[in-house]
Amino acid sequence: MQHPTPTDNSLPLKTAGYKSLAEAMDYAAQGSTGCNFYNSRGKLQSVLPYSELRSKSLDLACRLHSLALPRGSRIALVAETHPDFLALFFACQYAGLVPVPLPAAVHLGGKQAFVGHLKAMLVDCKASAAFAPDNFIEFLTEAAQDLSLACVGTLEAFQELPRAESQPEPSDIDELAYIQYTSGSTRFPRGTMITQRAVLNNLAGILQYGVQIRRGDRFLSWLPYYHDMGLVGLILGPVVSQLSVDYLGTRDFAMRPRLWLNLMSRNQATISFSPPFGYALCARRLHASDVEKLDLSHWRVAGVGAEMIRPSWLNRFARALEPAGFPRTAFLPCYGMAECSLAVSFAPLGQGLEVDMLDSEALAEKRLATPVSEGDETPRVTEFVNCGRPLPEYEVEIRDSQGKVLPERQCGIIHLRGPSVMTGYFDNPEASKAALCDNGWLNTGDVGYRAGDSLFITGRAKDLLIINGRNVWPQDLEYMAEQQPEVRPEDASAFSIPSEDGGEVAVLVVQCREQDPFKQADLVERLKHRIQAEFGIACLIELVPPHTLPRTSSGKLSRSEARRDFMARNNLAADQRIPQTLINRTPHTEAVEDPN
Repeated sequence: MQHPTPTDNSLPLKTAGYKSLAEAMDYAAQGSTGCNFYNSRGKLQSVLPYSELRSKSLDLACRLHSLALPRGSRIALVAETHPDFLALFFACQYAGLVPVPLPAAVHLGGKQAFVGHLKAMLVDCKASAAFAPDNFIEFLTEAAQDLSLACVGTLEAFQELPRAESQPEPSDIDELAYIQYTSGSTRFPRGTMITQRAVLNNLAGILQYGVQIRRGDRFLSWLPYYHDMGLVGLILGPVVSQLSVDYLGTRDFAMRPRLWLNLMSRNQATISFSPPFGYALCARRLHASDVEKLDLSHWRVAGVGAEMIRPSWLNRFARALEPAGFPRTAFLPCYGMAECSLAVSFAPLGQGLEVDMLDSEALAEKRLATPVSEGDETPRVTEFVNCGRPLPEYEVEIRDSQGKVLPERQCGIIHLRGPSVMTGYFDNPEASKAALCDNGWLNTGDVGYRAGDSLFITGRAKDLLIINGRNVWPQDLEYMAEQQPEVRPEDASAFSIPSEDGGEVAVLVVQCREQDPFKQADLVERLKHRIQAEFGIACLIELVPPHTLPRTSSGKLSRSEARRDFMARNNLAADQRIPQTLINRTPHTEAVEDPN
């Protein structure tokens, strides 16, 4: 009978001073800790100590070396929660090659969309070889069939490569550690280039200052390996700190979120992270009988980030699990992005949620984060969670649209500079130039404000939609609408709105000239189906008459104004969550003949 890798480790705890991820693995392999993989029933399926992972990775590195690829060549890896992904990821570290995690998410009815998505990223990163586990190899093979790759297959295909006569040199500190895609879309893939130096610096900050790692800690994760929090925080973090980690598949969590809590209880794990929707999903699915069986008193770091943090969702989770010993002080809000390896700031450890209550009108009209107290006669109050202080060596500034640094409690665009910022987007100089200044400052596109030393996030990264942790560019949804025969260019605007069930809903407002209600309904259902197939998200479609969508003074469509108009048309307050009845309603429009 298999047993999970132990929590205790004889190695002295070390989180910094490495020259590469390969060197970090060398050190972790000297101990007894490692990775444990659980199936959809919560049963231990596979155990992979770091010593065994290192041996497998070194062997694969020699086999990759036999391909005689140029140093720094990209190796695409479909990032399923599977031991084989880890073996090839670290094989690339030992071989001086660059792993590129690709999404492992086939959406309902979306096989061709997924294949097209894979192919677009294989082309974009100029992959030299590509891997997928058994359950994804069919999709990868189809995506790569017209490409000239040196090797495409499962782990077995790479293990069948001949061994090179000499061991390759591992990646150096200033070489790339990996490329990670942030867009999640097929039209605008952006691969962040992260060096060994950058990610090791970020990991040291996360482990020392963020979670304040200690002997006896144990990680648990259901996050996808292709997500920055899943990859950097929950794969590389445990290796760099020589701690054991338990993995549950992302789809298994989505189907049975209670498995996350069961494993946290059973293995007495101490550290786990989730976007807010993960906590909300658990709280909705829990029954009193489930809570009675849990002991979550060991959970000291319940990290929360990756999207806007809504206190009510986390408070509901804490209340539901209080009988199981979950300490609400374990919540650790944080802020970060793939362009910075992972983390930028952390709230104080052990504080839980600190909420800033603001005057909504002052925020909306003057962009001022004006605090109010309970009982103040303010028409509407908006709450934001303290995401804490930036990590050491990070500089953070809040600037207006002209680049002027703003004072405390004035909302603006978050700019930052630090040692773990990306070197740019792979093979995308225009996007790199738009995000990075010559002096090293990164324009995050996120909106926020400073209050003392603390950072608060108030808006999305530019117009980026984040639906269940998935990034979707609004222009991709708009482009899909414009491909329909009934829709003209610039006749669509996309944005997102919080929903009653604890997530975000994508909304696509489309100007429609068609007056036949049956044809209108056909257009809506066609768009819903194609968006689900292409992006893996549900989308509320609203049809409006021509000339409804607002424009800026320069003639461009304004998504923020379109969102405000949508809320007004549907009698929703600016900060109100969209009700399920509106999401499920039969679409309609008062379309009129286009006078043009």
